[in-house]
Amino acid sequence: MAGILVYALHDDEGNFNNNSLGAISEAAKLVGSVGGEAAALVVGDVDDAACAGLGKYGATKVYRAKSVPEGLAQPIVDAMAKVMTDNSISYALFGGGLLGFEIGAGLTARLNAGVTMEVTSVKAEGDKLIAERPVLQDSAVVDVGYVGEPGIIIGRLNAFDAQESGSGDATVEDVEVELSEWSTKARMITRGESGDEGGVNIEDADILVGAGRGLGSPENLSVAEDLANALGGAVASTRAIVDAGWTPYSTQIGQTGKTVAPKLYLAAGISGAIQHKVGMQNSENIVAVNKDPNAPIFEFSDLGIVGDLHKILPKLTEAIKAKKGG
Repeated sequence: MAGILVYALHDDEGNFNNNSLGAISEAAKLVGSVGGEAAALVVGDVDDAACAGLGKYGATKVYRAKSVPEGLAQPIVDAMAKVMTDNSISYALFGGGLLGFEIGAGLTARLNAGVTMEVTSVKAEGDKLIAERPVLQDSAVVDVGYVGEPGIIIGRLNAFDAQESGSGDATVEDVEVELSEWSTKARMITRGESGDEGGVNIEDADILVGAGRGLGSPENLSVAEDLANALGGAVASTRAIVDAGWTPYSTQIGQTGKTVAPKLYLAAGISGAIQHKVGMQNSENIVAVNKDPNAPIFEFSDLGIVGDLHKILPKLTEAIKAKKGG
């Protein structure tokens, strides 16, 4: 067995998910050690050019299952299991996200494989892959190997960088997949992978303003929104305010939400509990505004401001607007 297969998630317009492109780039870097090809699976009727274009990210082969619907886990498990079995592929690599986790878990059960989730890095030792993942609330990192094949590797969101390092178009091969009986029991009603009503996906944003309980009420979200707009970013949320109904789940960061790595993360009224930290600690620059000088978030912030966010954020927004205007 050899090779790595990546599930390439796309939206209804055929645009590929950035985390999937990152996983393809990662597979391309690793496949030289394990042998075989860096391949991708695309489901649905995506055109030839878009599929072949995955070659820019290092894929040499794209398996396309036109009859399999995008967005439903079980049909995609059927497709991935067929491609991996028919082509003796050793590893499946996912870029993260809820659908990737669900498909990866189903594929593990189907193929009696080993699985590692929340992977932040992958390396090769000889002709085998080793997954690295945080444990003990991200206080330590462990290496995970596989006693047999295939191995299923599910990355943490934003763990792998999408890099256009490929030399040309990938070969596209159509595959016919016979769906299992249970794979036809669900049907897609609607898809909602983006962020808020404006269609912003916080996983892709370079600048995020994190909103927490310290805002006091949902009416006060406007101070965070105004700042995010001035910065050209988006608003993210803690679980507390999502549970309270202030913001949608698609904006939640943390252990039970999304993992982000923006260039700037400005935390407004967020205490910095470990559950939130694991979702944003890889941000390049972390700025925290909190009235409590002992808030845990100051321990891992690059810049901490102790004070009333209701006074600080509006003044910061005004200053940014004035700077841009000048």
